[in-house]
Amino acid sequence: MLFSSPTFLFIFLPAVLGLYALVRREGRNALLLAASLLFYCWGEGGYVFVLLFCTAFNYGMGRWLGRTSGPRASKAVLALAVAGNLALLVAFKYSNFLVDNLNPWLSAAGLRPVFLPPVHLPLGISFFTFQALSYVMDVYRREAPPQKSLLTFALYKTLFPQLIAGPIVRYKDVADELTRRSVRREDLAAGVKRFVVGLGKKMLLANTLAVAADGVFSTSAAGLTPALAWLGIVCYTLQIYFDFSGYSDMAIGLGRLFGFHFLENFRHPYAATSLTDFWRRWHISLSTWFRDYLYIPLGGNRGGRWRTCLNLTAVFALCGLWHGASWNFLVWGLFHGAFLVAERLGLGRVLERVWRPIRHAYLLLAVMAGWVFFRAATLHDAQLFLRTLLGLHVGGSGGSVGFYLHTELALVLPLAVLCATPVWPFLERIGQGLVPTLTGRDGRVAPLLQAAWAFADVAGCTAVLLASTTLLAVGTYNPFIYFRF
Repeated sequence: MLFSSPTFLFIFLPAVLGLYALVRREGRNALLLAASLLFYCWGEGGYVFVLLFCTAFNYGMGRWLGRTSGPRASKAVLALAVAGNLALLVAFKYSNFLVDNLNPWLSAAGLRPVFLPPVHLPLGISFFTFQALSYVMDVYRREAPPQKSLLTFALYKTLFPQLIAGPIVRYKDVADELTRRSVRREDLAAGVKRFVVGLGKKMLLANTLAVAADGVFSTSAAGLTPALAWLGIVCYTLQIYFDFSGYSDMAIGLGRLFGFHFLENFRHPYAATSLTDFWRRWHISLSTWFRDYLYIPLGGNRGGRWRTCLNLTAVFALCGLWHGASWNFLVWGLFHGAFLVAERLGLGRVLERVWRPIRHAYLLLAVMAGWVFFRAATLHDAQLFLRTLLGLHVGGSGGSVGFYLHTELALVLPLAVLCATPVWPFLERIGQGLVPTLTGRDGRVAPLLQAAWAFADVAGCTAVLLASTTLLAVGTYNPFIYFRF
């Protein structure tokens, strides 16, 4: 059940909101838990038991950690909790990948290959296992108390706004709101606006860009020209940002509607001027997860320059594999890790002395080159695509740029580029600041200006909602990219 689907928008969400308003405060957690399990069952059916097992296992581990005293015993329980979560993730996400890469070695040694049928990947398993790991590690560190109520913990693990594609919400950030929360008019207004903005990103921008990106990346090497390749990677670069940040906006907005305040997951990453800065802005809940639960425990930057570089490389190799069981994702992670190591070893200091537009161009070119590995089907396809971008491989029998650059895409591309920058928040701050500036000492004009600004805000959101639902009505929605992970 996608956020950008008629079933969710016109049936599920209104029904849950209506019941939430009618149910007494003490029954709201049970209602949200039931709605969240229904939401997950809608798409995954019996695989909801994987989610329920993860919930029960980590609830038990948290209670066990809370009763354990002494560092040695606590470390043993934590090791069991981490091993259990990773075993679940490996079994469903990486088992086929491991077997496929093991079998050639077995054949070379004269042994029979292992047969393993395709294993279904439950929706959101990477997100809810990492969420569980953060919980047990925070309990172990005494940064959060273990949750005693199974119902409350189950709601934390299954809360449908963030269940399938994040952001990765840490227990300590929402612990108080799980038991004590209220929904004010300001929350409802902010939640609706944030949800509509995310829906617009998905329906109006990401889906339009996806048509060109998918078409170009499905073109054979013989038909790929440099111009076509550049159009494809630019469209994909914008598509994946608006697709995932749109989902995060909708998740944050839905959380506000029910009294939860999730942390931001994106801060205009394409406005960064280095890969280090990019990872402070892109998928923040994941990058901070790796920082707090892997990079710092490995020693962070405390073990000298080369140990720091090794830690960065290991973290981003695992970050790549977290995204998928594929050599492409591993190379993508190592690619980013190599740039971060280079910036740590001196490239960062060089960039600080370079004209800002050049730094920005460096960031965009590096990120787009990385997205080629992320999007291409195989490493061979990624290599050919990169060679085509550089003009080292030119096909001649494929489609032209004009085939994809139709009127709709020609309108959406510049709008997407503009929306990927902080220009809209900047204009909003300017507009809000004009009210006291223009009124001066005469306060009689202020209500009119404030009303005009509020009207423009509501009108803009209404237009985005109508345009998005129009596209929904003709069935043009498609799954979110990060549902794969």
